[in-house]
Amino acid sequence: MQSTVLGTDEEFRELCDHIRESGLVGFDTEFVSDSTFRPALGLLQFATRDRAVAVDPLAIDDLNPWWEIMADDETTVIVHGGQAEIRFCLQRLGRPPQRLFDVQLAEGFRGRSYPLSYSAIVKRVVNRRVDGSQTRTDWTRRPLSDAQLKYALEDVEHLIDIFEKQSAWLEKRNRLPWVESELERLIADICSDDATAPWERLPGLHKLNRRELAVVQKLAEWREQEALSQDRPVRRIMRDDLLVDLAKRQPKTSKQALATRDLNRREYRRHMDTIVDLIAETRQINDDDLPKKPRSRRDDASSDEQVIAKLLALSLSNRCVELDVAYTLVANNRDLQELVRYHRLGERNGRVPRILDGWRNELFGQLLTDVMNGKVAFRVAEPGASAPLVFE
Repeated sequence: MQSTVLGTDEEFRELCDHIRESGLVGFDTEFVSDSTFRPALGLLQFATRDRAVAVDPLAIDDLNPWWEIMADDETTVIVHGGQAEIRFCLQRLGRPPQRLFDVQLAEGFRGRSYPLSYSAIVKRVVNRRVDGSQTRTDWTRRPLSDAQLKYALEDVEHLIDIFEKQSAWLEKRNRLPWVESELERLIADICSDDATAPWERLPGLHKLNRRELAVVQKLAEWREQEALSQDRPVRRIMRDDLLVDLAKRQPKTSKQALATRDLNRREYRRHMDTIVDLIAETRQINDDDLPKKPRSRRDDASSDEQVIAKLLALSLSNRCVELDVAYTLVANNRDLQELVRYHRLGERNGRVPRILDGWRNELFGQLLTDVMNGKVAFRVAEPGASAPLVFE
């Protein structure tokens, strides 16, 4: 298999033509995310059946030919834990991938461990070992060493073989549609999160009143613009907890704003006049125009609901053992509490709980509903049984 590093637009366009002809490609990225507004791409890696290639994005003027391929409906793109790659495609092109296959997610439907590292999946599926020694690399520094490039290319060299083995196994057991459905949901969730307003991502919003929410909204929008203009991570402009503190106190002068000890840092002090002015603007907002208070699912969960959710978790975990499916892929405690409220209190909110939708409902919905309705009982199974509980 040919290995090389491409650093010209002509070579890159030729690679993209080759990928289109192949129709199937393993893809990965290396990036640095701790010093820029958005993660900085340091390397792109591709593997077809014939070539394993690294691309230097710092030397390529236009990467759009690749993002166009990733978003088309003709080329299958294979990734491992591809959330970052999905976001890159969205941010660079404005469209999500169409034919994505994530081997990490697929492995969650073939066993009870999820998420598994790339090296663990390579060992489990194709019985090979890969090097994990370069995880601390600054991928934006040049030149990259041979060892770094070898590590990066190993991240894609086995993806097609893994994809083929997983697909054959999943198709034989009629589980491939489950993987495809979950990939669609994953991409939809990332698209939704990417479109979420900056202030809505802040912690503890349910504890603020509507006027305080207006301040948080204004300050979060300012922080986002400041971070973009300086090309710095938003939390380097101001920490989340300090934005929330300012919203609660709503200082009228810079001196009042600096009463919080952590705000006395030089990088914060220079913004105080702007911050005070923004807070003053929110005082002019009519009460009817203030943001609505978000609902806290965690605080709304009563002790009864938490107990019932734990009971459902036992049932769900046992069923996952029977099916050899990863529990962490199926649901979390919040999903189960949502199901309890939906079933017990009739809270519909215009949507069906995630656990009662698609493949999750097919596998687990009836069991969990029967448990809540008292239609089934369970006991501890005999030693050596395939699952720890027996439902009767």
